[in-house]
Amino acid sequence: MEISDQLQCLFSGQVEETQNTYRIEVPKREFQLGTLSADETYRIAVLAVDTSEHTETPEPPRETETEPSGPPVEEGETRTVEIENVGDQGDGLTRVERGFVVIVPDTEPGERVSIEINNVRENVAFGEVVERVP
Repeated sequence: MEISDQLQCLFSGQVEETQNTYRIEVPKREFQLGTLSADETYRIAVLAVDTSEHTETPEPPRETETEPSGPPVEEGETRTVEIENVGDQGDGLTRVERGFVVIVPDTEPGERVSIEINNVRENVAFGEVVERVP
């Protein structure tokens, strides 16, 4: 099966019947990680689970489990990334671990670049192009 590069999150859930509709709940952690935003529209893919391989339903994460804290990048770090889209100011945007956004000026969507992270904030980082990767 081919999985799109646009995949933003992946989780397991059950379909629940509610009056005249069916519902799949999205785990709160997907929003806390910044992967998804409320009031946005997303394309949803539903994949069947092969019950012969799975004999029991995995337990959902416990509330006591903690997500990694702090940004997943550090100033001075070098990474090779693919620019996903362009922000309101015209700068390239990419996402790294946990959906963390890195803003990279002077880049275009689909472009692969090596960047150096030069400014890290709690919810976003900024990088500059070191090399354009063919």
